[in-house]
Amino acid sequence: MAHLMSIIKGRRSIRRYQDREIPEADLQQILESVQWSPSWANTQCWEVVVVQDKEMKEKLCDTLSSKNPAAKGLIEAPVVFALCGKLRSSGYYKEQATTKFGDWFMFDIGIAAQSLCLTAYDLGLGTVVIGSLDHDKAKTALGVKEGYVVVVLIPVGYPAKDSPAPRRREISDFTHYETFS
Repeated sequence: MAHLMSIIKGRRSIRRYQDREIPEADLQQILESVQWSPSWANTQCWEVVVVQDKEMKEKLCDTLSSKNPAAKGLIEAPVVFALCGKLRSSGYYKEQATTKFGDWFMFDIGIAAQSLCLTAYDLGLGTVVIGSLDHDKAKTALGVKEGYVVVVLIPVGYPAKDSPAPRRREISDFTHYETFS
């Protein structure tokens, strides 16, 4: 396995994929990385819909805006993971939100998505996190039950090409010690 920092630095948003299947063992390893992701009070508020059917991928593509650069890749990718969040679970205690931010599911789904993407990259696969979509339309297409929302779609596949790293801010540009100012 590659060193963690090289995985973090190497992962890219991949929007075009090769026509090549992903081994089942790799898919299970990706799902295992979601299983072991941390979450608020171990609520594990995620549900994952694994989409491999071309017709369902086309339905999901219809939930994206026409200008979304990930649309073609969503169809090309052999697998699309739809990460769904359980509402009123993460960040709640005795059915009351316990933080200023209310429901914490978005934070937990973000961690799970990162685990998924880094594991996929370590397996030689590419991913892109798609959050710009008609979430309600995707929920209906996927048959997601009440009390849950579709948060992101993540196509996964072998990258069609390598992408350069985007420019990053210097650590000193975003790091503050003791106080923000």
